[in-house]
Amino acid sequence: MQDATIAAIRYGFGLRASPQPASPTAVLKSLMDADRVVQAYPTTDLDQARQMLLRAKEARIAARDGDPDAQKASDAARDAIRALPREVLRATLARICDADAPMRERLTRFWVDHFTVALTSDAAAALIGSFIDDAIRPNLTGRFADLLRAAVTHPAMLVYLDQVGSIGPGSRVGRKRKAGLNENLAREVLELHTLGVGAAYTQDDVRQFAELLTGLWFGPDRHIPFRPGWAEPGGETVLGRTYGSDDPARVADIHAALDDLSVHPDTARHVSRKLAVHFVADTPSDALVDRMTSAWMATGGDLMAVYESMLDHPEGWGPVGGKAKQPLDFIASSLVALGLSGQDVMALDRKLLRQSVMRPMRLMGQRFLRPAGPDGWPEEAEAWITPLGLAQRIRWGEQMPRRLVAGPLPDPREFLDAVLADAAGERLSWAVGASETVPQGVALVLYSPQFNRR
Repeated sequence: MQDATIAAIRYGFGLRASPQPASPTAVLKSLMDADRVVQAYPTTDLDQARQMLLRAKEARIAARDGDPDAQKASDAARDAIRALPREVLRATLARICDADAPMRERLTRFWVDHFTVALTSDAAAALIGSFIDDAIRPNLTGRFADLLRAAVTHPAMLVYLDQVGSIGPGSRVGRKRKAGLNENLAREVLELHTLGVGAAYTQDDVRQFAELLTGLWFGPDRHIPFRPGWAEPGGETVLGRTYGSDDPARVADIHAALDDLSVHPDTARHVSRKLAVHFVADTPSDALVDRMTSAWMATGGDLMAVYESMLDHPEGWGPVGGKAKQPLDFIASSLVALGLSGQDVMALDRKLLRQSVMRPMRLMGQRFLRPAGPDGWPEEAEAWITPLGLAQRIRWGEQMPRRLVAGPLPDPREFLDAVLADAAGERLSWAVGASETVPQGVALVLYSPQFNRR
């Protein structure tokens, strides 16, 4: 299989007409280019999210008096916030369709799922665009420590895991309010974001880390990212190292703990393996994970070095097909295959976006940014290649191309060559060539095993 085919399918969202990075060096170089698509298709930044949440709060308070106009304003403010994830999904697909660096879009998907901020509240919905564009994308190619800091301390994470309500029991505010400690964020950082399940940490480490994290805060009406008066006083010991002891508490101590976690050997192996599982195989070899882990430890968690170690390994360029495309990946790669541009995606009316993207994703088992738990979406193929999921993919391939493509559909044989090239195989080539109609041939390509795997 040609390197260009492997690169496009494994490290991007499929083959397309314009030249794409087709070697380890080219893929890595593309990540260092300007992030053009994030500028072309922006989402809601932190300031805009705060203002929307503040307006919704003020409208909700005004509506308590029973004024019908105030209630309408409150409903409108709430609806505007709840529409934001839909527009984030739209922007996500537009960026994929126009991407100069498809690997950047794949990495964004990976890291957003790794840190898993689910849309469980209006505040999380308002903040998700900023989480992706302010915390994740700018830190894809730097140190894991910087990415970890940005993600863990972002307001979306603090809201999602109830950190905004975690107050040190011995703090000035905690003593007055008799408030409690919330261990959610501490546990998820240790268990999922860094060390991994079963690593060498104890319940006492979780509690001590939770005490250290107190003080992190977000409120739409006041920009106070850290409140010393809410933080547990004194030092906290996590994995044998003590952080803090100064009065007042400092956010720098939280950063120091995150920095140490970012270069812990367990973190290096846990996250390296997750990267290998996501990009290469559901069960990557120990040799591949060992190489990535070694690169992590040798460079202090330099993510580009870790990516390079994966891309330079022979398994990184083995035949594609071992991974199943998740529903979002299937729809995104279908849009790319059909030739839609980012502007085409942005121009889809709300009804067609719902019918062609949101509803099919849900029926295939994946609601956008709403995984069942904080560990994100499953990677194994068996979770996605199910009778119901396959039926929906077949239905999508049969119904949606004619609704999404403005002109005539492409010749099926040319479409197959453009979309899968040498990954197609003889049987699929024969079947597509034997299709009775153009829509049938195009659909056959889209719901073929070769297209649904990567």
